[in-house]
Amino acid sequence: MSSENGPEQGGAQDAPPEQLALIRETVRRTAAPRAKPRTWRGAALAKELPVARVLVDKGVLHLDRYFDYAVPEELDAEAQPGVRVRVRFGAGRHRVRDGRREGGGLIDGYLIERLAESDYAGPLAALAQVVSPERILDEELLGLVRAVADRYAGSVADVLQLAVPPRNARAEKRASPQPLPAPPVPEPGSWARYEQGAAFVAALASGGAPRAVWNALPGPQWTDELARAVAATLASGRGALVVLPDGRAVARADAALTALLGEGRHAVLTADAGPEKRYAQWLAVRRGAVRAVIGTRAAMFAPVRDLGLVALWDDGDDSHSEPHAPQPHAREVLLLRAAQDRCAFLLGGWSCTVEAAQLVETGWARPLIAPREQVRAAVPLVRTVGDQDLARDEAARAARLPTLAWQAVRDGLRHGPVLVQVPRRGYVPRMACAACRTPARCRHCSGPLEGQESGSALRCGWCGREESAWHCPECGAFRLRAQVVGARRTAEELGRAFPAVPVRTSGREHVLDTVSETPALVVSTPGAEPVAEGGYAAALLLDGWAMLGRPDLRAGEDALRRWLAAAALVRPQSAGGTVVAVAEPTLRPVQALVRWDPVGHALRELAERAELGFPPVSRMAAVAGPPDAVTGFLDAVELPREAEVLGPVPLPVTPAGRPRRVGAPPPGEHWERALVRVPPGRGAALAGALKAAQAARTARGSDTAVWVRIDPPDIG
Repeated sequence: MSSENGPEQGGAQDAPPEQLALIRETVRRTAAPRAKPRTWRGAALAKELPVARVLVDKGVLHLDRYFDYAVPEELDAEAQPGVRVRVRFGAGRHRVRDGRREGGGLIDGYLIERLAESDYAGPLAALAQVVSPERILDEELLGLVRAVADRYAGSVADVLQLAVPPRNARAEKRASPQPLPAPPVPEPGSWARYEQGAAFVAALASGGAPRAVWNALPGPQWTDELARAVAATLASGRGALVVLPDGRAVARADAALTALLGEGRHAVLTADAGPEKRYAQWLAVRRGAVRAVIGTRAAMFAPVRDLGLVALWDDGDDSHSEPHAPQPHAREVLLLRAAQDRCAFLLGGWSCTVEAAQLVETGWARPLIAPREQVRAAVPLVRTVGDQDLARDEAARAARLPTLAWQAVRDGLRHGPVLVQVPRRGYVPRMACAACRTPARCRHCSGPLEGQESGSALRCGWCGREESAWHCPECGAFRLRAQVVGARRTAEELGRAFPAVPVRTSGREHVLDTVSETPALVVSTPGAEPVAEGGYAAALLLDGWAMLGRPDLRAGEDALRRWLAAAALVRPQSAGGTVVAVAEPTLRPVQALVRWDPVGHALRELAERAELGFPPVSRMAAVAGPPDAVTGFLDAVELPREAEVLGPVPLPVTPAGRPRRVGAPPPGEHWERALVRVPPGRGAALAGALKAAQAARTARGSDTAVWVRIDPPDIG
């Protein structure tokens, strides 16, 4: 005791009466039994609805169910359905004290509902903590998450990690803006170019739920057309959700919406945004402050209130497929939302996937296309250079570009920028012996040797080692030739051919968003093409064989999609726009490009897949893993009677040092893959059987990995 409070000796007997009373009261409060937070030992339970049903954040299939917990009285007010909680998970039956289960590790979860009593007969553990009183999970979002988990044979916890962004306390404390009144009904604008475009916008504005597959005309108007569809939906008092493939497309749609509706009427949800900004935008949508959302695949679960429209642009882009379990595709998620909320659906793009064609063929959606004369007025002139043309072309034998391509570049540079699409990045990603054409391989790991720059040493594309003294192991020659030329080498060659013209590159290392209308050569890999002000004067589509020759069921469809995306940035033929494709003109995708007929190409692909029983006509699942594990899994799973198993077959071994693709084996491991196919209408039964078998494996604690993927995009 300090000198200010009394003498150092004498104790409580010499203390004043007021201080004695204070000491006694303090001792009483200290001696009273108190429940420890997160264990709540001895704490009273909530008087009403004392049981909380919780979804724990454990992404294992055999725990994909709800667990009951007791609600302490002190958490009664905050423990409401939809909030984030923390619970103790993993305590055994023997860890019971005073009728309440204790122990286990702390784990996050979501409170689903409050109950008067539990179905579980044993003692319950208490809720450890209510992380936040913000109710972020409602019945609508939970129903969507459960539907996605069932379709893709995954767990609800895994899907919730994709649907709900991580919590940010500062964003949660800030109030969301007040919702704005509904905007006026917009004019159809450029939607009038399509046969049913104006009627589609009018149906959205009147509260209808039209479903359409939109084959967009080339040019930059697609962002304004998407914005008008969103504005018409908002005018009806409903919400809208638009999912786009990448951040550049989101930025263009953001600018179009802002120009049409002004600030504050829509939210932008992308994975690139910081955690605080992303969570603040998500909360504004959840609270109803914002009724329109645009974003990448991270936005496909956005909790938009009174959803009236879901739209997806370019569903064939790989970025719409989520790489994390259970790997849902944005198109399928939006289809589930359209069915669940009975809202409008719009699937748009310059190209047309087989899945989009099937939606029209089955009558689920209507086509939204332009008359043929409008198409001819909007598209550029497309010319092709095939193998026979290259054989007769002296310039093509001596150089990489045929005469027609050089002429197109030269003429185009007189009027504006010229786009050159190269399917491979890098300098010279593949090299071979100049004498016998044997591929050049690394002596250490057998990886492909790549040329980095002119005059520099070779480098292995797998292990990164330099090779300065290569010689051919077959014939002993020392000279190399380029098998595949990358974007940087192409830019170097064009720079030497046109020394007075600036050359710009756009690819993985540096992606350009826009370029000016001044003459320039823009060399780009597929998907990284910048938008030119006023459009490109010409475009070259090089090395078509590299995209068409991929051993994949979607090779032709994907090549056509990438060609159309580049050609759509070129001025129309009436303004001198020209596209030269270096590819065999007799191939079906090349003919579809020349005629600008992606819908016809998709319909023919759909008919062939129907004959062969391939997706999307059938539902298919891939089961991959070590050979013994795959065989054991297929023997244990109770597949539907109509199921057909194809394989298993060996998968290519992933080399050490290379990034592992989704579904590929770990580096150095030998895996096999089997495909399981069922007819239409039996996809749910297939997913349920695979999920049950995978849950049984995880419950037994199997150490061997078996990957199950529903509707894999790459089936060879």
